[in-house]
Amino acid sequence: MLAGSCHCGAVRFQVEAEITELTTCDCSLCVKKNAVMAKVHESALIVTAGEDALSLYRWNTGIARHYFCNRCGIYTFHRKRAAPDHFGVNVFCLDGFDWAAVPVRATEGVGMTLEDPDARPEWPGPRA
Repeated sequence: MLAGSCHCGAVRFQVEAEITELTTCDCSLCVKKNAVMAKVHESALIVTAGEDALSLYRWNTGIARHYFCNRCGIYTFHRKRAAPDHFGVNVFCLDGFDWAAVPVRATEGVGMTLEDPDARPEWPGPRA
């Protein structure tokens, strides 16, 4: 079991999973977040405190749900678009986790379709 939190500690969570691979993503949002993530099943992520301090950001299809602490602004985790029953967890929020000891795989998000009629021109990806 791994404990995690945002920077200010308002949002706290646990991950009950063995993390054997990390990912990066080249979509327009993940590039700006500079996130390194661990993919875990939704049953493996438990918010233990501060659910009311989580802000939600949804864009494009609205399937992916990106959660941030509304006090310190740290991205904690997100529900994945490509695997909606999984979360991507920001490994830098995991207490004492040695992310450098786990292989990192780059994933391709830049080519995911844009289905939002108001998509910004700088968002890459094919338009639906």
